[in-house]
Amino acid sequence: MENILQNGPLVTAVMSWFLAQLIKVVIVLFKTRELDVAKFFASGGMPSSHSSTVTALATAVGFEEGVTSTLFAISAIFAVIVMYDASGVRLAVSKQAKILNDFFHGRTKDYKLLNELVGHTPYQVIVGAILGIAVAAWYY
Repeated sequence: MENILQNGPLVTAVMSWFLAQLIKVVIVLFKTRELDVAKFFASGGMPSSHSSTVTALATAVGFEEGVTSTLFAISAIFAVIVMYDASGVRLAVSKQAKILNDFFHGRTKDYKLLNELVGHTPYQVIVGAILGIAVAAWYY
């Protein structure tokens, strides 16, 4: 177990995910004055933990292997794809879910049948990416 904890890219990615999820809980706490621990396990919201995790991973690989390495190239492209998906495809699904939920609102009292928060705005993705880079830079 102690060997896996010496894997800097893995540790920074997990730390960055954890911090992003914790920040979501804190933001909701400040907005609503209620502690909603379920937000820690939810996808979507500010900041993007997807972006935070993959950018921490890519940044840490860059620090360890160098930005000219093949491993850095793989992790950077992986990060771009994940962030594109978070801000594009998953955000579109969120909008469609909201439309469907609004449509069914008149037919049932329990109209929140679909999860409306599955994607991120570009701003949320950027903030998550900055968090990931900052965590990896702090670690190294």
